Amino acid sequence: MELTHTRILVDRYKECFLFYRNVLGFKVAWGDEESNYADFEFDGVKLGVFDRRQMAAAIGDVYRRDDSRTDRVALIFKVADVARSYEEWKERVDFITEPVEQQEWGIKVAHFRDPDGTLLEIYENL
Repeated sequence: MELTHTRILVDRYKECFLFYRNVLGFKVAWGDEESNYADFEFDGVKLGVFDRRQMAAAIGDVYRRDDSRTDRVALIFKVADVARSYEEWKERVDFITEPVEQQEWGIKVAHFRDPDGTLLEIYENL
């Protein structure tokens, strides 16, 4: 068995596609802003973004919009310099936290959400 990628299921597909492509600068491996599914690829890892309505239909379920803020997944990205990434993105990303050192973990982190509410963390090793 091989884990090929992580897929997040979103209610706001187009906004999320544009966020990952235009704001975070991820390379599109497949799909576009209208396809309701896209793969983004970087360093051999793939992140899939898929419209929740289509996933529900694919498994024979009834689509229900999920407006809860209960985090069920967090995407964690290593960057060279958290403070620099924060400064570069702060006009385009609503950060939840400013860069902060977490000495007990040996990292510096900052957190934000994509347009659908998925929690994202950028970190660097101290």
